[in-house]
Amino acid sequence: MTAPILPGAEPWSSGDGDHGVLVLHGFTGNPTSMRGVAEALAGAGFAVELPLLPGHGTSVEDMLPTRWEDWSGAAEAAWQRLAGRCQRTAVVGLSMGGTLSCWLAANHPEIAGIAVVNPLVKAPDDAFRTAIRELLDAGTPVAPGIGSDIAKPGAAESAYEGTPLEAVLSLFDAVAGLEPSLADIACPVLLLSSRDDHVVEPASGDLLEQAAGGPVERVWLERSYHVATLDWDAPVIEERVVGFARTVLGS
Repeated sequence: MTAPILPGAEPWSSGDGDHGVLVLHGFTGNPTSMRGVAEALAGAGFAVELPLLPGHGTSVEDMLPTRWEDWSGAAEAAWQRLAGRCQRTAVVGLSMGGTLSCWLAANHPEIAGIAVVNPLVKAPDDAFRTAIRELLDAGTPVAPGIGSDIAKPGAAESAYEGTPLEAVLSLFDAVAGLEPSLADIACPVLLLSSRDDHVVEPASGDLLEQAAGGPVERVWLERSYHVATLDWDAPVIEERVVGFARTVLGS
């Protein structure tokens, strides 16, 4: 790390018991975007793990060398810790956290369910990735940030102001690799989608709804942008996620 953890971006965990939920934040974000969801789950009696993914929550310089293998490895390790102390588990994720949730569910059929908010599961087209590669070749390692896409006045996400381009290409490659595995998600899926999202196109949610192997319940968020967990629909998300966790975990 080149900088201290930003205030509120610390990893967070709570509780013990038979039922646990892993909560995952998004690309260039940190646990602040998911803290409300995590606390709602903990308040409902679930054991909760909310990790800080590698390279996040400090300075964008710390994220430059990180790749999908780092974030997925951290998510896997956090899930293993939770599964080691709980009989049944579920996973909740925002944006790239949703990507990771789908990846975990595709690889671990014992996961009871996943709830994903504006997940990225459809890779951008080749032209977009080529444009990013051209920026890198021209000596631009960091582009303007994608964080804090929020409709609610005064609400903000403490995400990085820049987007590390090598890192985002790694994410896009992982998403492309995940697409054929969406059918391996056999557990129930709660898909929460913003109508107006300036970061991840709704087509990504469309793909998950169509391709997931398990049952998918889609809830449209009418008042929020991408970081809906900090937006007008945050109370709706927290209520629906807690209800979903109770259903799939049997508590």
